[in-house]
Amino acid sequence: MFNIFTLNKIAECGTKKFGANYTMTDTMDSADAVMVRSAAMHDMELPDSLKAIARAGAGVNNIPIEKCSEKGIVVFNTPGANANAVKELVIAGLLMSSRRISAAMDWAKTLKGNGAEVGKMVEKGKGAFAGPEILGKTLGVVGLGAIGVLVANAAQHLGMKVIGYDPYVSVVNAWGLYNNVGHAESLDEIYAQCDYISLHVPLIPDTKGMVNTETLSKCKDGVRILNFARDALVNDADMLKALDSGKVAAYVTDFPTDTVLCNDKVIAIPHLGASTPESEDNCAVMAADELVEFLELGNIKNSVNFPDVSMPKSGEIRLCVVHKNIPAVLTKISGVVAEGGQNIENMASSVKKEYAYTLLDITGTVNDAMLASIKEIDGVINVRMI
Repeated sequence: MFNIFTLNKIAECGTKKFGANYTMTDTMDSADAVMVRSAAMHDMELPDSLKAIARAGAGVNNIPIEKCSEKGIVVFNTPGANANAVKELVIAGLLMSSRRISAAMDWAKTLKGNGAEVGKMVEKGKGAFAGPEILGKTLGVVGLGAIGVLVANAAQHLGMKVIGYDPYVSVVNAWGLYNNVGHAESLDEIYAQCDYISLHVPLIPDTKGMVNTETLSKCKDGVRILNFARDALVNDADMLKALDSGKVAAYVTDFPTDTVLCNDKVIAIPHLGASTPESEDNCAVMAADELVEFLELGNIKNSVNFPDVSMPKSGEIRLCVVHKNIPAVLTKISGVVAEGGQNIENMASSVKKEYAYTLLDITGTVNDAMLASIKEIDGVINVRMI
């Protein structure tokens, strides 16, 4: 029996994935797994019973990743589950940045009460909100993950020339990218060539504040920047200066901050990227599936802190070992199993930076003493028997 604790409201189509072997608990104290959306977990006590956390979404800034890794807690996210929802909003932002739709609508509301004169006032004032078409313009997509690929492909359908930049693009995402999307060798190429730039990269030390006075100086005059990834990718103070000077014609962000709010050239959207019922359902189902696969079979897919490892179960017993990526750990684990007179039918192991994960299917019996011996091996964080 596994206990599942939900920190946020999770779509019912996701929680329904847990069968008779699961109990939805109202406390984390004895939880085997946690499902979370946006709740901050950094100051929470993580019980020894906790084996996994599934984030119903892509970003994991609200989860203490290093703390979880040290305790052997596998953290999952749901990459791609909300990709279409974000893509649609990016395209809306792209159009709004050009045609000044939001400002024009706000102005139109001020005409209320002018009766029959409204039509004349509209014709007289509409010129203040003119903007260019996106057809034939160049869009730079920085980050070709699930969302970036969809944005790039959609922009091509709208008649834009698209250039992508991602030195770490996966094979799967590369396959999904239209073959006439241009490939930039550096960010400088994006800055120099693009009329619009859309950011789709994670927030890490190397990307924090990547859009700043220095990088904006390399852009075309009148460039339009779209940020539907993370607020801290953009230095807000530098962005305001660029907007005031005309270097940047418009800044669209799904992450409003006090600094950028109420600037006429900023289109601030209140983090609506994944706010669709379809997206919430997709994330909930994917997160639940990841937890079920891990808790019942030990398989890992879409973990942010441990490697993906999975294999069909072939032995009578499966051992799931979370350990550090240091020499001789696998040899010592195998030695303990051999000393117990058991046979390893199958094994899968992989590493992710300083951490590793190993599955062993064993024929025979495994007692508490064997589990304790494996746990005592230098580098082993925890071991679980299924």
